Amino acid sequence: QVQLVESGGGLVQAGGSLRLSCAASGRIFSINAMGWYRQAPGKQRELVATITSGDSSHYADSAKGRFTISLDQWKNTVYLQMNSLKPDDTAVYYCLVIYISYLYAYDYWGQGTQVAVSS
Repeated sequence: QVQLVESGGGLVQAGGSLRLSCAASGRIFSINAMGWYRQAPGKQRELVATITSGDSSHYADSAKGRFTISLDQWKNTVYLQMNSLKPDDTAVYYCLVIYISYLYAYDYWGQGTQVAVSS
């Protein structure tokens, strides 16, 4: 089994910052990529940012210039530094890991952490 422990969500005023973290553990031989997605009420889940084990990152247009994703491969932990937060960033943020176990690739989602940005 794989476990993902997410933390760092909360309530912040517009213009503020939050740092999300997601630690993966369990039967993971290696991590291919990790990322963050979010889902606002009444909307579909959408990509925020992803990062590969080769340190290649990709951001949604809404996150570019404000959010930074990083990966600590020793700790199997992905971080999302979110600056200049806007009310539109309010959502449940979900961590995703794509990993290798016993020669097969799997993906696994975290339970989500709530981010609320007040105006």
